[in-house]
Amino acid sequence: MATVEITQENLQQTITENDIVLLDWWADWCGPCKQFAPTFEAASEKHGDVVFGKVDTEDQQMLAASAQISSIPTLMAFREGILVFSQAGALPESALEQVVDAVKGLDMDEVRQQVAEQQAESAE
Repeated sequence: MATVEITQENLQQTITENDIVLLDWWADWCGPCKQFAPTFEAASEKHGDVVFGKVDTEDQQMLAASAQISSIPTLMAFREGILVFSQAGALPESALEQVVDAVKGLDMDEVRQQVAEQQAESAE
């Protein structure tokens, strides 16, 4: 599966309707973003069960601001609609594979429990 363009209009639907979504926040002027792009694209071809989305931070400035993107490239991973990974910086292929494997291997019952506990603590 090739990468898909993510915009304000399709972000929420993409995250909620797919089990695993990886987002590459990038910009055309960003050298490390351009270096990471082929690695991200290759991973998208290898993992057909994962949606790989690209968010152009120049074109989607409101979306980048709402996601609190302060450095690019930034990689985010969502599993069952929950943000489970976020890291700035271009990853080498091996590290990207580790992220994909880790996200696939998550115990989502445990993750949901941790999220619920964090929400309960912040409500106190």
